[in-house]
Amino acid sequence: MMTKQPRAKGIVMTSSGREKNIFKRRKNRFRSVALVAFVAFVMLSPQAREAMLGEFSSIDEFIASATATYLPYQVESTYTVSKTSIVQPMSGYGAERILLPPTLYSNFGQDQHFVYESGEVEENIVLQQTLKIEIIVDGQRYNIPTNGVPHKYYDGLGSSAPIVTNNGFKIWYPGLYDPSTMDADEEKYYCNVANCVMVQPVYDGNKPAEYSFEATVNSLSYSWWDHTRVDNRVGGKEFGINVDNSGTISDYALRSSQTAQQFSNEQHFSDYGSYKIDATASNVIDAATQISQRLPDGLSDNVYAFARATFDYLHEKVVYDKLAPTPARTGPECLSANKGDCDEQTNAFLSILRTKGIPGWYVFGLLTDYSFSDTGWEAHAWGYIQLPLSDEWCEDKGITLSSCFVNAQVDVVNNKWLLSTTTAYVDWIEEYESKNAENVFDYYRPSSPGYDRDRSYSTIGSVDNAQGGFQVKKYPEYF
Repeated sequence: MMTKQPRAKGIVMTSSGREKNIFKRRKNRFRSVALVAFVAFVMLSPQAREAMLGEFSSIDEFIASATATYLPYQVESTYTVSKTSIVQPMSGYGAERILLPPTLYSNFGQDQHFVYESGEVEENIVLQQTLKIEIIVDGQRYNIPTNGVPHKYYDGLGSSAPIVTNNGFKIWYPGLYDPSTMDADEEKYYCNVANCVMVQPVYDGNKPAEYSFEATVNSLSYSWWDHTRVDNRVGGKEFGINVDNSGTISDYALRSSQTAQQFSNEQHFSDYGSYKIDATASNVIDAATQISQRLPDGLSDNVYAFARATFDYLHEKVVYDKLAPTPARTGPECLSANKGDCDEQTNAFLSILRTKGIPGWYVFGLLTDYSFSDTGWEAHAWGYIQLPLSDEWCEDKGITLSSCFVNAQVDVVNNKWLLSTTTAYVDWIEEYESKNAENVFDYYRPSSPGYDRDRSYSTIGSVDNAQGGFQVKKYPEYF
């Protein structure tokens, strides 16, 4: 009940006869947790505090860790993903190219992870391996070679006839189109981005045609980041990079990095008249300048520091947009709007990196959630970047400087810094851009002109996650 003469709005009399202001704002949860974390830190012994700061660069990072949200992932997974296409009737020729998932290695783009001065090599680790591929049409299953050994078919005149299903669908896996040896008329019967399987449906009157592509995959999580935040069950840390063992911008030229030469153009992938990656735009240059100014003295040329600071900058400035437009925003447009979906934030990330000459390129595929739920899958795009390790680190381990790089995945919107996870199914990784700039465009348009199809994704059967899961917390890195 209210007091007879309230001194202030919201003061009530409790059952014990005491006054209480029910409008008094509750303490912010974040501040409360941060205060508890700080007090806990202060109460530790000097030895314990020193050990704690061995894992965290500052008290700010310690508090951020205590209050940060996280995303869960699996250490290793074996699963089957289905891509189901429903195609509307069309006249004339029509076929879909479905990419065969590549074998993914720990240092994509190089035959070995590192080459030692002794001549020995550090072998790559397989992060994604396809165990089985099938095409399903009207309940019938047709096996497809996981390596895509060409099964040529050119309008019935190729070296071997296509697989013909009971209801007339044609299935073949032709290899890549080679303009130097093939006629232009043959192009539509071949893969145009990477090894694929092609499906040409037939229609029952005006009814849509339906078919599914199922791939069974074994996948490992892997980190190229050497940091205490990375779970010890995740491989890669022993050869990982951090701010202390990072090389400098000049190392790309000094070591004649072919990757840097291939993926450092200031403008890349023109779509609908605008470059998706554009390091020449004024707002991209402004963002790069702001990021550089945030770095402590001595880290202005540190490749790792700038790349990580760019990652954290985008988390701070850009929010995820579930209703992103078509065509997708460019990197500059994403920064201007302060929002973007997966490929748009990747465009912004790679645009900023290229202002410094840091090479970055696209990776495309699918993404699902921690539980691999049937409805968790969606099309996804993220990036690869190349980072040099320092001369001292390379020489100490006897690694040739020309091979002393990490080629690592970065997924800005999902807080995956130098991390590959089992929830990301890789379809295709961009190759030499001056040769394959059109391939990015073709990836988004895998079907014949006028081929009207809807696609959905799902998990088939059970998923083997025998090694359990780990967490990735979302908070900045403090230098």
